[in-house]
Amino acid sequence: MRAIVTGGAGFIGSHLVDALIERGDEVLVLDDLSTGSEANLNPKAEFRKLDIRDREGVFRVFREFSPELVFHQAAQASVSVSVKEPAYDAEVNLMGGLNVLEAAKEVGVRHFVFASTGGAIYGEVPEGERASEGWPPRPKSPYAASKAGFEYYLVVFNAEFGLPYTSLRYGNVYGPRQNPHGEAGVVAIFATRILRGEPVVVFAGETLGDAGGIRDYIHVADVVAANLLAAEKGLTGVYNVGTGEGHTTEEVLWAIAGALGAEPEVKYAERRPGDLYRSVLDPTKLEGEGWRVTKPFDEGIAETALAFREAFLAGRL
Repeated sequence: MRAIVTGGAGFIGSHLVDALIERGDEVLVLDDLSTGSEANLNPKAEFRKLDIRDREGVFRVFREFSPELVFHQAAQASVSVSVKEPAYDAEVNLMGGLNVLEAAKEVGVRHFVFASTGGAIYGEVPEGERASEGWPPRPKSPYAASKAGFEYYLVVFNAEFGLPYTSLRYGNVYGPRQNPHGEAGVVAIFATRILRGEPVVVFAGETLGDAGGIRDYIHVADVVAANLLAAEKGLTGVYNVGTGEGHTTEEVLWAIAGALGAEPEVKYAERRPGDLYRSVLDPTKLEGEGWRVTKPFDEGIAETALAFREAFLAGRL
């Protein structure tokens, strides 16, 4: 198969590229390196440095490479940035996304897999419940709104033009290569700050000083497996990619600290605009297609913390 991975130099995208290369696919990475890194690029994949907002450039790449599969991972992925700059968020996630989608339609791709958000799109998930795909979107941030909006474009392009698609609503994805310099990856941020001997900040869940928000943390390996399955089986529609379990920010912190044998200084801060208190997903629908979580929380967090320690000792952080 010939596959284009947008955002293929980023955290999730680069792991996906590696898996596609390993199974023998021809892969082209499309990334502007604004948050991705050249160090993440697989040398066996073609690479085009390009912003998805460059409509002519996107169409040119698609026409030249003629992909059968598209994995659209590129995004403005920060909730706080979307709150401060909603127009910029929409430019990337909606207008940029539409450039990719229209180019895919033009060249007749076999399947389009979209990286959506389960961690933000459903809004608050009450205690004791898990959000299923049947829940209506209740965005609380421009980021969630732009992801939800693009999902509707996918529905239209499928109905009107026959473009097959899967929208994967990710939980809070973590794992090696996650960028610790933004606000979108608490596991990476905590691991890096602990390794540097810096204090860590726990943002409030409901009240200042509590254990922090509750999230569904999913390892990147299981997210990659969901992408591959979606393309292989031609799954159509929306699927949650999560564990179905919720963990507080403090649970994440102490799991990382335990794996690293550290006792970090902890500071507490108010909840940020756009942040949810509780988000837990129901993965039953995807499990019905044969997908399973292979990295449970404790194992996945410990492995990731040790991977960050190795990168830190090697001078890569």
